[in-house]
Amino acid sequence: MRIDIITVLPELLESPLSHSIIKRAVNKGLAQINIINLRDFTTDKRRTVDDYQYGGDAGMVMMIEPVDKAISYLKSQRNYDEVIYTSPDGEKLSQPMANHISTLENIIILCGHYKGIDHRIREHLITKEISIGDYVLTGGELAAAVITDSVVRLIPGAMSDNESALSDSFQDNLLAPPIYTRPADYKGWKVPEILLSGNDAEIDKWQFQQSLERTKLLRPDLLEIDNS
Repeated sequence: MRIDIITVLPELLESPLSHSIIKRAVNKGLAQINIINLRDFTTDKRRTVDDYQYGGDAGMVMMIEPVDKAISYLKSQRNYDEVIYTSPDGEKLSQPMANHISTLENIIILCGHYKGIDHRIREHLITKEISIGDYVLTGGELAAAVITDSVVRLIPGAMSDNESALSDSFQDNLLAPPIYTRPADYKGWKVPEILLSGNDAEIDKWQFQQSLERTKLLRPDLLEIDNS
C-alpha cells in the first residue's frame, strides 16, 4: 500500500510515522509512506501556499494552484483509489472505514492548514473527507498520522500477530473486553478465574458478554450502528 501525504509541515509527520508497527510495515515493504512538501509546488519566491480569503473574513486559506499541481504530479505517476482531505466536517473516522481503506492500493492524504483550503479543491480534487473528531486542530498533520496508523496496522503482516487486530475495540461495533496479564493476584486484585480455566469456549462467552456490557455502559451508541 502506498500513502502520499501532502503537507506544509513535513516535520510534524516524521516522528509519528517512523516507529512501531508503521516502521515495521515500511521495512517489510508492506507500506510505502511518502511526505510531500506542498511548498515544492509553488512558483512564489517565498514558497507561499496561502492567501487572504475572498469576502474579507479572518484567516488565511490554502491556495488551489499548489495543491492542484501537487495532486496532478502524483496522479501522473500512478492511479489513486482515494484523495483524502483531513477536515473537521468530514465523515468521522471509524474502524469499518479504516478496514476498507487498508484494502486500497494507493491513496493521497491532503493535510488542511490555516483556516482551510480553497473550496474548489474539495469540489474538484478530493474524493473523500475524513474527520478524527468534533474538534479543530492547528493543521491536518496529526489527523493524517492517525488515519495512517489506523490503516497500516491492519495490513496483513504489519502486526506480529495478524489476529490481534480482529479483537480490537470497534470491530463488530463492540468495545474490547477487559484484559489481564501476570501476576494473577496482585495486592489481592485477582484476574477473573474464567481466564485461568483454559476453557476456550467459556472464555469466549465471557469475553463477548464483557464486551457487550462495557459497550452498553460506555458507548451505547455503537449498538445502534448498522453496517449492512
